[in-house]
Amino acid sequence: MANGEARNRLVGEMAKIGIRPVIDGRRGGIRESLEAVTMEMAQGVAKLLSAKLRHSNGLPVECVVADTCIGGVAEAAQAAAKFERAGVGVSITVTPSWCYPLETIDAHRAMPKAIWGFNGTERPGAVYLAAANSAHNQKGLPVFSVYGRDVQDMGDSSIPADVEEQLLRFAKAGLAVATMRGKSYLSLGSVSMGIAGCIADETFFQRYLGMRNEYVDMTEFVRRMNLGIYDPEEYERALAWTKTNCKEGRDVNPPELQRTAEQKAVDWETVVKMTLIARDLMIGNPKLAELGYGEEALGRNAIAAGFQGQRMWTDYFPNGDFMEAMLTSSFDWNGIREPYVLSTENDTLNAVTMLMGHLLTDAAQIFADVRTYWSPDAVKRVTGHTLEGAAQHGLIHLTNSGPAALDGTGLQRKDGAPAMKPFWDIAEAEASACLAATEWCPAVDFFRGGGFSTDYQTAGGMPVTMARLNLVDGLGPVLQLAEGYTAELPQDVHDVLDARTNETWPTTWFVPRLTGSGVFRDVYSVMHAWGSNHCALSYGHVGAELITLAAMLRIPVNMHNVDEARIFRPSAWKAFGTADLEGADFRACEKYGPLY
Repeated sequence: MANGEARNRLVGEMAKIGIRPVIDGRRGGIRESLEAVTMEMAQGVAKLLSAKLRHSNGLPVECVVADTCIGGVAEAAQAAAKFERAGVGVSITVTPSWCYPLETIDAHRAMPKAIWGFNGTERPGAVYLAAANSAHNQKGLPVFSVYGRDVQDMGDSSIPADVEEQLLRFAKAGLAVATMRGKSYLSLGSVSMGIAGCIADETFFQRYLGMRNEYVDMTEFVRRMNLGIYDPEEYERALAWTKTNCKEGRDVNPPELQRTAEQKAVDWETVVKMTLIARDLMIGNPKLAELGYGEEALGRNAIAAGFQGQRMWTDYFPNGDFMEAMLTSSFDWNGIREPYVLSTENDTLNAVTMLMGHLLTDAAQIFADVRTYWSPDAVKRVTGHTLEGAAQHGLIHLTNSGPAALDGTGLQRKDGAPAMKPFWDIAEAEASACLAATEWCPAVDFFRGGGFSTDYQTAGGMPVTMARLNLVDGLGPVLQLAEGYTAELPQDVHDVLDARTNETWPTTWFVPRLTGSGVFRDVYSVMHAWGSNHCALSYGHVGAELITLAAMLRIPVNMHNVDEARIFRPSAWKAFGTADLEGADFRACEKYGPLY
């Protein structure tokens, strides 16, 4: 299984990062003495970001440095014009000295922007940073303030570790904002079983994310299957690969409801075709033009999508579990590649949460139902087992009515521990291990059209962040998140608890990191405060990264367990209060309103 080539599969150039070296514009010795050190500072930031960041598709991140140092409004305009021509989507200003704030700041209203003011005393960039923050805040232009903890000497070209962390966090979140802008969310079907998150709120997508909404009825799958509107060569290859690598699991349905071997064979053919068709609907496929379907070849430029499935589709056709699991995984019959974002039941809000997590971590995301809180007493009563270690205070059973990305098995490795990695870091053996650990069980009785559910258990000890975006009337979008770890139970204990929900679905046992206060005082409170029946799970403790991205989009965070020292929001947020950061976040987001 070869590692896939990095490529941009969506329409539009990848956003670049613009670096703005600003300078004291006074000639006659002052500017001249600062030209070299200021430009060196800009080049150093560009080198750092280019070396340590990639786009989620694996392509390198490009930085564009202004042609000259910016000492006044004319040079600021020249830099802005260059950035527009070059496709810059994120702006970082750097300076080691005092400059004239109103003449040199970035005035673009929608572009994420940050300023690194060098912490030195000879010609203090920190003084400019403070004045420029004030100017941005007074003009309603939120800016992230990057300020090193320790004083450096003028001419020191190193980037301190704390500054590097802030620059990387800001840049990655800013690139996520720029990457979403102008792309589509594709609804494949409509609302599933009355789940409100399936409603595609166009105002939210357009005003907060800068995205458009596209809609395709599920009958388009039938049309394309019946007319053969898919690559026939890829279909044969995909079907053969599936038969070799996707082992069929146990059928738990009563005998009278079990499908015959012939029916299951047809189901496999159908779900493989569905996978090809969903991908083609999202991003297009030039092969379709060769078959005479030029319109279909174009796709919908969808960076994320969702499949309604239940019940109109699944009452008659095989469910979408295989399609959703394989597309959201980092590998398939074409090798190892960037995962797609495709949500179960067309939950648009969970799709956005998955998209945010993917753009920040570059890795696959787990779509899950937030099913059950198992207290230690309940586990003891049902199984006789006493929870220990990380799970001693109870667990949250994350599962899904069928699919989840196969990366979620946790059988990729980072420093020897379970992980979900960017596709370019995944070894063939790791992808094969994820496949081998997954069974495809014939769908249970309420999937009347058949299909196959994704059955696996996530390895324990993996750091993860559980997140969910919700829409609340009168408030708008809010994000909630919980950092924690996956847990493993003895197999016999797992089997008893799992069978009480559905033993053919994937399971991730999640333990949030408790803080002793608020909703994180215990595991029950985390479960009880969750705002939906769904969540997305990202690898790593990326709550701080999600908080930074949410602030850029003006989405408040109503629940998190991130240490206060890791929170990085625009400078203006402090003006809305420093004692109650959650309240200040709400007030700032309400005041500034959606980004677009």
